[in-house]
Amino acid sequence: MKRNNAKHVCDFLDGTGLHRHFVGTSWRLLKKRTAATIIFLLLIFFVAALVPAGWINAFIFSGAYSKKSITTTTNTSTPKRPEFPLQCTKGINVTQSCPRTYPTTHNPPNPSHPSNHTCPSYFRWIHEDLRPWKETGITRDMIERARKIAHFRLLIVDGKAFIEKYSQSFQTRDMFTLWGILQLLRVYPGRLPDLELMFNCGDQPVIPSKDFRGSNASPPPLFRYCSDEGSLDIVFPDWSFWGWVETNVKPWRSLLQSIKEGNKRTKWEDRVPYAYWKGNPNVARTRMDLLKCNVSDKNDWNTRLYIQNWEHESKQGFKDSNLENQCKHRYKIYIEGWAWSVSEKYIMACDSMTLYVRPRYHDFFMRGMEPLQHFWPIRDNSKCTSLKFAVEWGNNHKDKAKAIGEAASNFIQEDLKMDYVYDYMFHVLNEYAKLLKFKPTIPPNAVELCSEKMACPATGTCKKFMVESMVGSPSDELPCTLPPPYDPLALHDFLERKANSTRQVEAWENEYWQSIEKKQ
Repeated sequence: MKRNNAKHVCDFLDGTGLHRHFVGTSWRLLKKRTAATIIFLLLIFFVAALVPAGWINAFIFSGAYSKKSITTTTNTSTPKRPEFPLQCTKGINVTQSCPRTYPTTHNPPNPSHPSNHTCPSYFRWIHEDLRPWKETGITRDMIERARKIAHFRLLIVDGKAFIEKYSQSFQTRDMFTLWGILQLLRVYPGRLPDLELMFNCGDQPVIPSKDFRGSNASPPPLFRYCSDEGSLDIVFPDWSFWGWVETNVKPWRSLLQSIKEGNKRTKWEDRVPYAYWKGNPNVARTRMDLLKCNVSDKNDWNTRLYIQNWEHESKQGFKDSNLENQCKHRYKIYIEGWAWSVSEKYIMACDSMTLYVRPRYHDFFMRGMEPLQHFWPIRDNSKCTSLKFAVEWGNNHKDKAKAIGEAASNFIQEDLKMDYVYDYMFHVLNEYAKLLKFKPTIPPNAVELCSEKMACPATGTCKKFMVESMVGSPSDELPCTLPPPYDPLALHDFLERKANSTRQVEAWENEYWQSIEKKQ
């Protein structure tokens, strides 16, 4: 794995704890606004100087999804929607604190009733991920046993977030994971119960189910971005939904819209009739194996594969890495890296048919998607022949291939929009909290965390992505209704249907290559 280069990209979390601004540091002024804005701010500072409480100037700016926070009149007949502007403290060696003006609850006047709004079907897997603790509950001892493999401990007490950090994650994963959780608290202030958890920001799951059977059936609960059939790690949305700084990938809400617009630029029928992949092959053997399927003088496996050099792209300003410009082929390949890959949602957001190389890992939403409905399964042990057949089939069944691509894109655009990401976070944390057998208490070394402590001292792309993805106002809608758990028979039937679809594709593929052999 590459050296952690988060330090030069966004100086936020040091190796011993939280950002050094927790103990005081200077912060950079924002770029100059218009003359009118400057005059307005000077007036505010002048008034603040008259306040006996001290010489503290509050610089307030709102997030990308908030309305204007200053009004000249008040309409008493219509309740004003609460807002959460950032409140950054200006000054030399002034410690940024968490404002106490946030409301601890939000009760919209006419909330959407949850029974009218059921969550997407993949939310049902929350019950399955938490099933290992359904009978026993979660004790403090269980949580403490996850400490040695966790990057941080998170507590939510009385609607406030507290963190105790143990080790540095790769790049800025921990930072933007925590940022996302803070935004969840802005979406649904006061709705989450008190809770305490451990989080690992690595790639591969680390809680093997085989180690926790029989009398030892008390696994440590550990949250992470992916898991597999042999592990008990609890899956959670990854950091990139709020931006991946090191690769200049924008926050999901705006990027999803950009990809949607990118889909319109080239009609599916007019796209390059080959399978496209661009990525870093050095992170996994399976990706190096994929490169053998690239077009050459001897073979054309109907693929066009490109190596992504992120260091070179960074120096070039990422001008050739815009994801919204990569929906120009009829088919796009998804293949795992060291574990699951965050590229999954970007690839499937394109309405090109996704050629999905058989995976080992799953994230939180993929278990709701099905072969032949949302993607075309590709064999992992015979990638080249499998890819060639997939493209041949698609080009001979254009309407069906186009429909598969569109179904996946619609799933991502609708069932994975940012509102549902927050709802998934809410429900998995809410259901988890119900299992706790103790009352969470703030440990001595934990530090309160809020959006101000993260965004105000941040610089560069980190600050840009935080401001862009910041939730400006709480939701006037309740979270969607969590669907019930699968009953064993329904779950078996669902998994069998997916397996049968994959077997059907493999049977078609075998018939295709057998017919080719007979002709030779």
